[in-house]
Amino acid sequence: MKKLVSALGLSLWVSASVVAQVAPEISQAFSEVGLNAKAVANSVVPGLLQVQTDKGLFFISENKQFLLEGNIYDLKNKQLVNEQVMKSIRQTGVKEFDKSVIEFKAPDEKYVVHVFTDTSCGYCRKLHNEMAELNKLGITVRYLAFPRGGIQSPTADELQSIWCAKDPKQALTDAKAGKAIPQASCRNKVAQHYELGQSFGINGTPAIILPDGRLIPGYQPAQALLNTLSQPGA
Repeated sequence: MKKLVSALGLSLWVSASVVAQVAPEISQAFSEVGLNAKAVANSVVPGLLQVQTDKGLFFISENKQFLLEGNIYDLKNKQLVNEQVMKSIRQTGVKEFDKSVIEFKAPDEKYVVHVFTDTSCGYCRKLHNEMAELNKLGITVRYLAFPRGGIQSPTADELQSIWCAKDPKQALTDAKAGKAIPQASCRNKVAQHYELGQSFGINGTPAIILPDGRLIPGYQPAQALLNTLSQPGA
């Protein structure tokens, strides 16, 4: 998450420059509720600061007394403030891990989506079963690991074995088909993928990140996903 501050600075929805360092009182306020504040900026809402944490985006009053969790809707522009802020953060975040994804590349690539996945997730398997159709439609899928049970769970161990397999693509396909995966170990980014997903506020799989940073929290059939990709971002 090294570029979170710069990503926030690039957002058109940040009304002032990003604070270079998280103030101690903000760090303390968030730590008291079990959150790690990563970056802080003025929000578009007067009197509120936006704070990127290890569990997603939050807001805090300038006097540090009130912490807000949830969506803020801009009535004038008819848009969610949270989503506009998070788009650039997601775009920057997933790109930093492109060397550690498991990629299913479309021969005639038109779109690239990043998908946080878990081998024990039924809808993740349903999505993966449509990989041939997704690729045929020009959609390249880049998988990141997101063990829903946490990084100490059996699923996390399985995901690490997949990422360390001689043929990760085949190992992932086998696992999603319910086959046993030989145990393997190596230096891998499974834990970092999981932390990245959590920082986006993701708590379920599949979670699909579109090229413009939009998040689809769940499964979409191949044709529906193509239709979503062809629509301009909200």
